[in-house]
Amino acid sequence: MTKITGILTKAVGGFYYVDCGDKIFECKARGVFRKNGITPCVGDNVEITLQDNGYASLSGILPRKNNMVRPQMSNLDNLIIVASICEPYLNTLIIDKMIAAAVNKNIKPILVITKTDLQNPDEIYNVYKKSNIDVICTSIDDENSIEHIKSLFPDKITALIGNSGVGKSTLLNRLFPELNLKTGDISKKLGRGKHTTRQVELFKLGGGYILDTPGFSTVDIEHYEMIEKDKIQYCFSEFSDYLGKCKFTSCSHTCEKGCAVLQAVKENKIQKSRHESYVAMYNEIKDIKEWQINKQY
Repeated sequence: MTKITGILTKAVGGFYYVDCGDKIFECKARGVFRKNGITPCVGDNVEITLQDNGYASLSGILPRKNNMVRPQMSNLDNLIIVASICEPYLNTLIIDKMIAAAVNKNIKPILVITKTDLQNPDEIYNVYKKSNIDVICTSIDDENSIEHIKSLFPDKITALIGNSGVGKSTLLNRLFPELNLKTGDISKKLGRGKHTTRQVELFKLGGGYILDTPGFSTVDIEHYEMIEKDKIQYCFSEFSDYLGKCKFTSCSHTCEKGCAVLQAVKENKIQKSRHESYVAMYNEIKDIKEWQINKQY
């Protein structure tokens, strides 16, 4: 009996696939995980036990540096948020929720705007550049942007996430043609794409690991990653210069007189759409108890 460590790359039908460097092992998880209410997830650094007969079992999960619930994945360095400038049209609230979820878990958010050959992205590009968010614009024939995105992967675990139909699988295929991921057409009736990725899977590519994730609908993102109301303000990095400068220490930065954040919005130092997203997120969560938020983990 031998114990070795590796990284969990895929979980399908109760089987876990662990990359141990020179070999990928198919494992079943020990019953202790279910007993303790623990679910191994893609990105986990894990310990597996090898029996003399070649049977492998997942026997331990090493400490996580972060963990996201929807979709479930762990130990991320980068979160690439893929959004199309049109077809389907970009939704800033969805983007801002994903950025906030990343920041809350100490993951670097990067916004990639696709289909920029179909519509000029300058307005939305400027909103996020002025909000201290890394933004990359790309189109079907823009090789420079592809090389820029490729430079993000070495020595990192990077997840790509985005609404259905934004071109996430197409982007991955352009970055790494050997993946040959399925892509789907936009549903004209629904205004969104067909879900072509059905599970979270980790690929060893570009000098690091890349997580492809299932596409989601606008409804799915409503409960993407709940953040405690008092922490949301820290997930908007452009607020940082104004926090602690409000008239009232309990300021929610939504409607109060003497709010430094609201004054910065008025003076165009904070982008209006970003503040609107903050207010929407705050109002969604303000009446939810902390134990209900923690329950998602």
